Amino acid sequence: MDPHSRSLVSRKIKTPAELAKILGPGPRQRKAIMCHGVFDVVHPGHVRHLLYAKSKADILIASITADGHIKKADFRPYVPEDLRAINLAALEVVDYVVIDRNATPIDNLKIIQPDYFAKGYEYTAGEVLPKTQEEIEALESYGGEIIFTPGDIVYSSSRIIEDTPPDISVEKLLLALDGEHAGFSDLVDTLDGACRVKVHVVGDTIIDTITETTMIGGMTKTPTISVRLEEKQDFVGGAGIVAKHLCAAGADVTFSTVLGDDHYKDYALRDLQNAGIRVEAVVDPTRPTTNKNAIVTGGYRLLKVDTLDNRSISDRIQERLALQIAGTEADVVIFSDFRHGIFNRETIASLIDAIPSSALRVADSQVASRWGNILEYQGFDLITPNEREARFATGDQDSVVQYLAAEVHAGARCKTLIMKLGSRGILLYRTRKSGDPRTVVALESLAESVVDPVGAGDALLAYASLALCVSGNDVAAAILGNLAAGLACEVDGNQPVQPEAMRRRLRQLENVAQFSQAEAV
Repeated sequence: MDPHSRSLVSRKIKTPAELAKILGPGPRQRKAIMCHGVFDVVHPGHVRHLLYAKSKADILIASITADGHIKKADFRPYVPEDLRAINLAALEVVDYVVIDRNATPIDNLKIIQPDYFAKGYEYTAGEVLPKTQEEIEALESYGGEIIFTPGDIVYSSSRIIEDTPPDISVEKLLLALDGEHAGFSDLVDTLDGACRVKVHVVGDTIIDTITETTMIGGMTKTPTISVRLEEKQDFVGGAGIVAKHLCAAGADVTFSTVLGDDHYKDYALRDLQNAGIRVEAVVDPTRPTTNKNAIVTGGYRLLKVDTLDNRSISDRIQERLALQIAGTEADVVIFSDFRHGIFNRETIASLIDAIPSSALRVADSQVASRWGNILEYQGFDLITPNEREARFATGDQDSVVQYLAAEVHAGARCKTLIMKLGSRGILLYRTRKSGDPRTVVALESLAESVVDPVGAGDALLAYASLALCVSGNDVAAAILGNLAAGLACEVDGNQPVQPEAMRRRLRQLENVAQFSQAEAV
């Protein structure tokens, strides 16, 4: 939508107090009617409902439920409240739109005092529901009236979203930027600022191996699969790839880790130092360097063989790491916790205490097949769990993701939480800013094709941390982290996301946005 059209549409979006002033007190010569709902995906059933309502009055007000009160299904609403408001305001039949910040429309009915309140036909069947009775009483308190619209055409927004979800990834991105009064150039400037950031990464190094094979067949006497070795590739993963993402972005990176005394240690040190990372490795000859070997045939992972020792580090090693954390100058300290010995209930508190007070504090605790809890990282500036890790930490398997994010945010007492939702993108939950009602910002995945999703969270962690440090803006951090995660999915193996690729994808998205706006003119 071009700026002029957006401005015209935005004029229709009002607060309850503004609408009350516009309508004036009753009795009115020009009657007003209000419809209320989620309007997640506006379909013909919604349009019919709105048209019928408008036929009964002069002024039609569409009231939408705010994101924070939608509990109908997980990953809802699909379309965020500001975009839902714009969608309705763009309809000629709708005169005004209001976003209801309350759990029910009762308060707004009393403030706006429409002459009529339109409800769908489904509310006429059987007994009057308690919530509908409350609405009727609110209307009668000032002389309003309820009207039930006919409903011979019914469509399910949820079914549309589940079966053929519309691609609104760019629209959600633009909406997030608009809310910060920012644009694509601001994101590029944030990327450019990474070269000024000093980052200290602390965490478990993993050597990820991809062993490519060709299927030969199965044995006749035992259920044994026979494959022929074709190629074997090693990649530095775990906290090591987080450090490589950061260094590729231009940051000055120090990496503290624990390695075994073996050939994988030599490979990791050589690879990390060649990438330009300052490595402060503690060698523990009593444990192997963690290696995870995926056996792949025809693009399918047949088996993963892990060589590791998850014992807690010794007190001596813990003290060395704490001294490194306290003695390293850093703008950002990132704890990249894969639960392979460095971080546990006994070590986390002392390692946190060693973080310089001036540094931004970021943590990512991955549970996968191991034990870990993101809530152990209290009071951090940014944490980045995925949905499974959040549910594990809270013991909550039932809440929708918005409420789950709120639960983790409160439990960790963090400033910003970015919850990773896999192919569904991310959910940003943040401390509410003065004058800004948004605590939640949802973004779709920006991956064009998914080759290997493993490691996408590491790219998000790196770029989101840098963006938060450079700009101080959590929405910019979420957008750039989400973009980096999408790019990481598009290549096989753990490879650092390059800033040139980030800028190129930003240009593509900006071109799509400009083209869409030009089409709307």
